[in-house]
Amino acid sequence: MSNKNKNYCVNCGGSQTNHIVAYTSVLLGTLIDPWTNWMSKLIPETSFDWMGTGLTKSLTFLRLGKISYEPKNDDSGRTQVLWNEAISRGINMYEFRLFNVGHDIFVSNYKGDKRFFDVLPRPKIYNPKGLEWMDNKGEMKKHFKKAGIKMAEGGVTHSTKNALKIFNSLSKPVITKPNLGSRSRHTTTHLSEEKEFLTAFKIARQLSPWVMIEEELSGYVFRGTLIGGKLVAVLRREPAYVIGDGIHNIKELIEIENKNPLRSGPIFHQLKLDEEAIKELKHWNHDENTIPKKDQIITLGQKTSRAVGGGITDMTEIVHKDNIEMLEKVAKVLDDPLIGVDFIMDDVSISWRDQPRCGVIECNSAPFIDLHHFPLVGKPHNIASSLWDIVYPESKK
Repeated sequence: MSNKNKNYCVNCGGSQTNHIVAYTSVLLGTLIDPWTNWMSKLIPETSFDWMGTGLTKSLTFLRLGKISYEPKNDDSGRTQVLWNEAISRGINMYEFRLFNVGHDIFVSNYKGDKRFFDVLPRPKIYNPKGLEWMDNKGEMKKHFKKAGIKMAEGGVTHSTKNALKIFNSLSKPVITKPNLGSRSRHTTTHLSEEKEFLTAFKIARQLSPWVMIEEELSGYVFRGTLIGGKLVAVLRREPAYVIGDGIHNIKELIEIENKNPLRSGPIFHQLKLDEEAIKELKHWNHDENTIPKKDQIITLGQKTSRAVGGGITDMTEIVHKDNIEMLEKVAKVLDDPLIGVDFIMDDVSISWRDQPRCGVIECNSAPFIDLHHFPLVGKPHNIASSLWDIVYPESKK
């Protein structure tokens, strides 16, 4: 067995991360954020455009890093779609790679207007206050519930005693996840028994001192991306699944779907009948020999990462007006020009008011905009273009 396989974490799934680094990062962020928020009030946001540019040049001169003027193979899909759109508009962009490793640090320049940014750019003038709590699931829940935005009941804690108190107060099933984190890492679903809940709580605490515990909502995970306060695209993030035809069993359906040329990589990957899939099938009283009814959807897990077989379907054209209004209210509360909103519901074409176990589950300040560019099913949406439209309006094509 390779070293890679030995170190593979089933709870991280297709988005592997170092547990110690992730945990320490959350802990340090909690201590440092109040100071950086205080400093941001003293130093104008626009100051970082020239300070950051000078810093990257200085570190490059000292040979502590390198500057790349074109996307690299190890850059994320999010970075590549942003960069390719910049090139098509005549926006000059470079990446600073500390010790020649990418850390999502960029500088863009359009007709002398420079921006220094981390991961994704924002307009020169915007209110950074929402960024202070956008990625914090516990703080987000407080703000959104106060604004009347539908969310799952639950809470955040670091102690086992409080965790059990929250668990016992909620309708089952329950879900646990790190309070700060993404890509469904160390998230456990379908929790109804105390023993399995305590195990899941410990799993979540491997990545964060604080754990979010909340009622499990019903339906699919959807991603809505808001640019400049407006909803520009919605997709359905699907866990690995197959659709029954009334003839083949689940194992055979997996083999058939894996012949889909889009699942040959690098974006979408093969379905697997692994431990996670077997656990999910058992939860729904299925096994690999079950023959699903025609058009019956059979999920093979709960993680929606493309790396573990997840799919993406564009749903932008059928979103109900009430759901659009709800998502744009999120943008208004956050008052931020770039937001990825994850929410759960059975059907995005039906109002959230008519779906009792639905709601917003988290927001992302640096969403993976490339998800909209390359759906497995449906129409692609050029989110990179929409973002550059508000960052450099004069660059519109």
